[in-house]
Amino acid sequence: MLKLKKDKFVLGVTGQIGSGKSVVARMFRAKNTLLLDADKMAHKLIYFEGALYKKIKKVFGIKILRANKQIDRQKLARIVFAHPASLAKLNGMVHPKLLEEIVCQVNNSDKQIIILDAALIVGTGLERIIDKLIVVQAKKEQQILRAAKRLKLDRKEVCQRLKFQIPGREISRGADFIIDNRGTLSKTLDQVSAIRRKLWKN
Repeated sequence: MLKLKKDKFVLGVTGQIGSGKSVVARMFRAKNTLLLDADKMAHKLIYFEGALYKKIKKVFGIKILRANKQIDRQKLARIVFAHPASLAKLNGMVHPKLLEEIVCQVNNSDKQIIILDAALIVGTGLERIIDKLIVVQAKKEQQILRAAKRLKLDRKEVCQRLKFQIPGREISRGADFIIDNRGTLSKTLDQVSAIRRKLWKN
C-alpha cells in the first residue's frame, strides 16, 4: 500500500476542463511548496518505451503512434473520448502508475507542502493522499473557450470531453474550498490568498 511521509501536506486542486485549475494551482506555489502537474506527469509516463507505453500500444494499436513511434495524445484522445469503454481502459492503465509516481515524488521532495494539480482526483486513488481539496469553477462557456484555445480543439470536441467529465456539482461535494474563477485573475488571487491564510496562517 502506498503511503506518504507524515510530514507532508498535500493540497489537491481540481476542476473540469477549462475551469482554470492549473492557473489556480500555480497561484498557490511558493518557496516552501512543490507543484506537481498530474497531466504532465501522465504524459511522461506514456512517452517512454516502458511497460505502460507497451500496454497502451497493444490495446489501441499502432494507429495512435506518430512517425517517431511516440504516442500521439491527440489521436488517442479522439478515440477514448468517443467511446466510454476505451476511456475507462486507458484510465485503468494510467491512474495506478500515476498514483505511484506522485507518491514517490512527494516522499522524495524536501518540501513539506505539495500542490497537486489534477483533473481527476476523486475515484482515482488520489483522494487517499489529499489533505485538503480545492475545486475550481467557471461558466461553461468560459470553459469551452479556454479549453479550445489551450488544446487547439473545436467547440464540438471540447463539449465531447466535457460529457465524459464528472459533473461540477458532484466534484464540489467533496471540496474543502471552492474557488470561483468566473471573474478576473485578481479576484481569483484574492480567493487563493484567503485560503492560504486559513491553511498556513500566512
